[in-house]
Amino acid sequence: MIISKTPFRISFFGGGTDYPVWYEENGGAVLSTTIDKYCYITLRYLPPFFEHKHRIVYSSIENVKTINDIQHPVVKTLLKMFKIEKGVEIHHDGDLPARAGLGSSSSFTVGMLNALYALKGKIISEAELAKEAIHVERELLKENVGSQDQVAVAYGGFNKITFHNDHSFHIEPMTLQRERILELQSHLLLIFTGFSRFASEIAAEQIKNTSRKRKELIMMRSMVDHAIEILNSKRDIVEFGKLIHESWKLKRGLSAKISNTAIDGLYQKALKNGAVGGKLLGAGGGGFMLLFVPPDKRKKVLSGLKGLLEVGFSFENDGSQVIYYHP
Repeated sequence: MIISKTPFRISFFGGGTDYPVWYEENGGAVLSTTIDKYCYITLRYLPPFFEHKHRIVYSSIENVKTINDIQHPVVKTLLKMFKIEKGVEIHHDGDLPARAGLGSSSSFTVGMLNALYALKGKIISEAELAKEAIHVERELLKENVGSQDQVAVAYGGFNKITFHNDHSFHIEPMTLQRERILELQSHLLLIFTGFSRFASEIAAEQIKNTSRKRKELIMMRSMVDHAIEILNSKRDIVEFGKLIHESWKLKRGLSAKISNTAIDGLYQKALKNGAVGGKLLGAGGGGFMLLFVPPDKRKKVLSGLKGLLEVGFSFENDGSQVIYYHP
């Protein structure tokens, strides 16, 4: 049996510049961190005592006789890619819901790749893991995805990720003092808006608009370095929150599908009760909202957003791992 554990991620700045349509010409960069909420993949060869050959358990349960009968697109694609001939049983468990803006789709893909390589008795590096996940999602599944999620969850940690026009990437860990990281964490609030969405559909609209949003994307890319300057200085951490607010105003203008009146209403309510800034995570349209809130305003903001679920979290540094290996 193999068990992989892959974190979810929070993206602060630069989202949108990690799409090939942008960074192939202009380069791109994001500032993001992985958090202590995880996607777990349990994988084993299935004993040949059942009518079905493969069993896949996620939000649905699939008992099938051939790989071609599998409905889950990632599982089906990867089992074919790895030329799995024996029957397998796969269980997916996530700490947070899918389609919520935390990179859960890429966490699943990266975790499945890690588990399948382990099943084959091979060790794969973080760079190879990220590159293969990008290839699977973009080339094999034909999804409208960027490149930040796969890299972030494969490596783990609080990083600046730079994307070059030749499709290579560079990881720069944020070597901040522990006190500064804890100060940042204490100002962050993660709220589930209750509205899930399909990121690929929203991303398709954003990609289509890329050529017309050049000014906005250049500004969003510059905010990555501006945010790092704030964190590396002794400037008030609240400036980081104000920058998130400015970034969100730019991001929501990239596509009409990124926000809606309900999301805008929630955000305005949060600001009215003391939040300095915030943004929807991921492609937009719903899911989790990250708010930057001074600790003394936290209770008031939560009271103003009564009825919505807060999820506590901490940053993590481990990335995708095989945590149990018994071939």
